[in-house]
Amino acid sequence: MSKNLSDLNYSDEASTPGPSPSDLNAFIYLDPKYVAHTQRPQGVGGGRPPLDGFTLAIKDNIAVAGMPCTVGTPILRGYTPILDAPAVSRLRAAGAYIAGKANLHELAYGITSNNRAFGAVRNAHDVRYFAGGSSGGTAAAIACGAVRAGLGTDTGGSSRIPAALNGIVGVRPSVGRYPMAGVARISHTRDVIGPMASNVSDAALLDAVIADCADAQLDKINIHGLRIGLPREHFQESLHKDVADVFNRTLAILRHAGVVFVETDLIEIASLNAAVSFPVVLFETKMALEGFLKETGLHITIEQLYDAIASPDVKELVGLAIHGHVPDSQYRRALLEHRPLLQKLYSEYFEKQGVEAVLFPTTPLPACLVEGSDDTVPLNGARVPTFATFTRNTDPGSNAGIPGISLPAGFSSEKLPIGIELDGPVGTDRRLLAIAGAVEAVLKPNTIDS
Repeated sequence: MSKNLSDLNYSDEASTPGPSPSDLNAFIYLDPKYVAHTQRPQGVGGGRPPLDGFTLAIKDNIAVAGMPCTVGTPILRGYTPILDAPAVSRLRAAGAYIAGKANLHELAYGITSNNRAFGAVRNAHDVRYFAGGSSGGTAAAIACGAVRAGLGTDTGGSSRIPAALNGIVGVRPSVGRYPMAGVARISHTRDVIGPMASNVSDAALLDAVIADCADAQLDKINIHGLRIGLPREHFQESLHKDVADVFNRTLAILRHAGVVFVETDLIEIASLNAAVSFPVVLFETKMALEGFLKETGLHITIEQLYDAIASPDVKELVGLAIHGHVPDSQYRRALLEHRPLLQKLYSEYFEKQGVEAVLFPTTPLPACLVEGSDDTVPLNGARVPTFATFTRNTDPGSNAGIPGISLPAGFSSEKLPIGIELDGPVGTDRRLLAIAGAVEAVLKPNTIDS
């Protein structure tokens, strides 16, 4: 890690000094030219590329030429790609500067970013708490003002969860929207690159560049009369009091602005999602990791990778994946029967209810303390599973392959950020970003930490 991490300049949006990226352990690698770059004058006048002046953090499971790509695991410390991932190439061509590689949950297989190999990523609002994951380093770097935006990846919530817990915007695009070459994946069915930024406008610019959109402008949304689905079953169950309070206040603000909420549930969403979620990712992980290891040219076997895993929670899950915990028959049913039913449930919901999106709390609770949170966390007087609890609301949309966006909505009694998520029909990414921008504009005066 660079010596300059504790001396970084902060963006204009960081109104008061806060923890530095080194305090947060946000980066695994920082470009030695970073400080000099942030002090250079930015271009002015017409003809500037769309991302001129954007300094980005890239999650360390996405290839950046000349920078390490450790995937947060010890055995890959020596791997340095010679080519950018296509998504990174497009960002560079649009004028973005890559500041460095962001820390993450080991192998992107968890939601806390409590990485035993490279150290836990700390929450930008309170270093005692975790940043969320698996894209925790990207979120923390943006939230503390070290970079303007960045990339995470998202399998079941890995860009949206840390975005919510650090008070920024996290995007999960429709599956297939972005090129995925050069990414260390754990599921070819579920994995996507996830743009992350401090506001919807910046996230939308990243989306336009990576997706190679001909027109980067978003639609103007009249929020009055906008119809949004409000499923209560599953998504609003067992919420932390602070999350429930922030969410209910958000609903009141949006209703006052003219949003029409359609209070209809996605029937049996939990059971249908469970039939898809782990059967797909656990079956596909071995194939995905073996493919990535082959690309590195390091002659590392999947067994060697597994033996070197430092984080116990990751070792347990990857062990299940590479040792055939999910039989082929179960995977085929999940992929060919249950997933299409889940996708049909969503598509029919949007069509029959006449809604453009669904709204729910991104996570059922705010960030928890780093210490003691690897396996369980406290919620409403009980200890509950960390992974399953934090991914409960983000996971169904992931498995359906639809776009989702987490937005800041307020703060807990401990001054920790709380997020809300909008999910939309598959392929409506730009429309969903426009809706998110309109919602952000209404909520922003109410999401400032007082």
